[in-house]
Amino acid sequence: MTERTLSREAVARLLRPRSVAVVGASDKPGALGASVLGNLDRNGFAGEIYPINPKRDAIGGRACLPSVEALPEGVDVAVLAIPQAGVLDAVRGLAARKAGGAIIFSAGFAEGGEEGKAQQAEIARIAAEHGMVIEGPNCLGLVNHVDGVPLTFVETQTMAPAGRPGVAVVSQSGAMAAVLCTTFQARDLAISYSVSTGNEAASGVEDYVDWLVEDGNTRVIAMIVEQFRRPARFLAAARRARDAGKTVVLLHPGKSSAARESAATHTGAMAGDYKLMRRKVERAGVIFAETLEELGDVSEILLRAPALAHPELAVLGESGAFKALTLDLAEELGIALARLDDADSPALRAALPPFVPVSNPLDITAQGLSQPEIYTQTLAALLDDPRVGGVVAGIIQTDPVTCAIKIPAILAALDGRTIDKPLVYAGLDEGAPVPPEHVEALRARGIPCFPSTERAFRALARLAGLAARDLTEAPVAATPVPGLDAHAGVVAEYQAKDLLRPLGFAFPAGRFAGSGEEAVAAADALGYPVAMKAQAAALGHKSDAGGVILNLADAASVREAWARIHANVAAYDAALVLDGVLIEKMGQRGLEMIVGGRNDPEWGPVMLAGFGGVTAEILQDVRLFTPDMSLEQIEAELMQLRSAPLLAGYRGAPALDVAALARLVAQVGALLVAEPSLADIDLNPVILHPQGEGAVALDALMVVQA
Repeated sequence: MTERTLSREAVARLLRPRSVAVVGASDKPGALGASVLGNLDRNGFAGEIYPINPKRDAIGGRACLPSVEALPEGVDVAVLAIPQAGVLDAVRGLAARKAGGAIIFSAGFAEGGEEGKAQQAEIARIAAEHGMVIEGPNCLGLVNHVDGVPLTFVETQTMAPAGRPGVAVVSQSGAMAAVLCTTFQARDLAISYSVSTGNEAASGVEDYVDWLVEDGNTRVIAMIVEQFRRPARFLAAARRARDAGKTVVLLHPGKSSAARESAATHTGAMAGDYKLMRRKVERAGVIFAETLEELGDVSEILLRAPALAHPELAVLGESGAFKALTLDLAEELGIALARLDDADSPALRAALPPFVPVSNPLDITAQGLSQPEIYTQTLAALLDDPRVGGVVAGIIQTDPVTCAIKIPAILAALDGRTIDKPLVYAGLDEGAPVPPEHVEALRARGIPCFPSTERAFRALARLAGLAARDLTEAPVAATPVPGLDAHAGVVAEYQAKDLLRPLGFAFPAGRFAGSGEEAVAAADALGYPVAMKAQAAALGHKSDAGGVILNLADAASVREAWARIHANVAAYDAALVLDGVLIEKMGQRGLEMIVGGRNDPEWGPVMLAGFGGVTAEILQDVRLFTPDMSLEQIEAELMQLRSAPLLAGYRGAPALDVAALARLVAQVGALLVAEPSLADIDLNPVILHPQGEGAVALDALMVVQA
């Protein structure tokens, strides 16, 4: 896609047009052009419509124009409902007539081979030159529900938000956009706009998100994206949405794809494309949904209910087994449950029979059937409790009679109070015949309704995760690496350490040796015991080749190790020629960690840290970090590692210097920011010592982009 920024006015001409041309207009049932005209007429589009069909004089009472060239100047948008072969000429003609934009349904462009790619590139060039906004190709068009403008071939009935906050759908997949809109309409949620971007020749998801940030009809932006083509632009738009109080919810297929291969560094292998993208996008305040269903569920809670007051939830139920299941699921999903008991919850205690203890989850048993005011009183107490950030009511519905007892009592809990936290209604018995008027009454009071409690918990877990996320951005430091520009490709360990040591990176005392006698002299100067490590840019993982020998106690063992290392490497790869060896002083034992980073060509710098050593890629116990994270944020993230108890002191072991590890992560980030050519850096293992004693990197490897 041509790199450019679309003006708000230009995008508005596409999304809110006052004049529309339909190229390929038809009255033949099923034809794309006929479907577009039918949608416009059915929804009462009040602007000018220009059908274009050289074979017809009129369609539906409107005179047909013979070609794009016959259009008046300045039509806002043209819908191209024509075969792929005619698209490029039509775009040229529209540019000559100063059209604001075009929607291209046809496929067969970038996804169709070299000729299609060239045509798509030409479409992008024309759009950039003439200031046009082009949606597609290979898309289903757009629907503007605010003004009643459906520019799509899918039969559509628009539904105006009518003052309600709306959700906008922005999707690269047109089919999934249509599916998601059907879901929202079935739940009686307001939709503001739906845009399918297709191949994104000259406009992408980031352009529409950026426009929607300032749209007063949109509160939530629900996205389905397979590839961000302009990541920096999207991150900027997502941050703008966050700052404007709007939430972006994203479904991004592709997490199961193999990470980008990296022969040189562990970091390159473990900081895969999806993980890197997710770290960056989450830092911009975006919520990730794992399924299409979850995308709808999270969006519904955001639209219908108040925001979570804080991440700790309370659950009201009617079954001891449900209580146990909820505790299991909360632990699995990482949901924090507010701590409530008899001693500190007087309002709850007063609402319950003596035989029901205060707890969370709260089990009110079947008492509510004979005493329905329990629902009102317990929910009111939970909604008023500042320790509770949101409430889930897990209700056994059974039949219409049971619903008529319970649901009015639940609604009564909202009477006379302003609700500043979500109350979510979830049925335990999916398929129970709940009368529609009860669902409508719950929704009218801002209570989302779900057919299962698990769906409610999973959606709330996403929202709680965002509420718990510290998105504060620290100043970004930059530390240049003097001499880095003299290197290209893989930088061997001894060279990497020479570059990094002057910048404050801690390594063992060591010397490079080009011969056996130089190795002995280096060991004598450093003091025994020492380690010997093979050195060559092409030898990424030395231990795999038998290129590391530890605890050499004297000159004789150093000479023997010199010969053994060369023999090991020759057996591993006869073509590999060593520069020499690195002799280093053996240090104190500690916990083996890994710290690294990479400059992704699309997403920019990201750092990695976790449990390392030779098993780093097997353990995969790492976290990713961005350069705008503070030391406090980095430390907090490190303590989320699966094996974090080892950092805090385990079974009598001393607590380790996590602060030093965080500083090392930040140091790596500062290098990446200052040196875009630094493609990868790997410090593995990093020996982490007790608090106050620091962290020492035993190995260092860098990859520099030429």
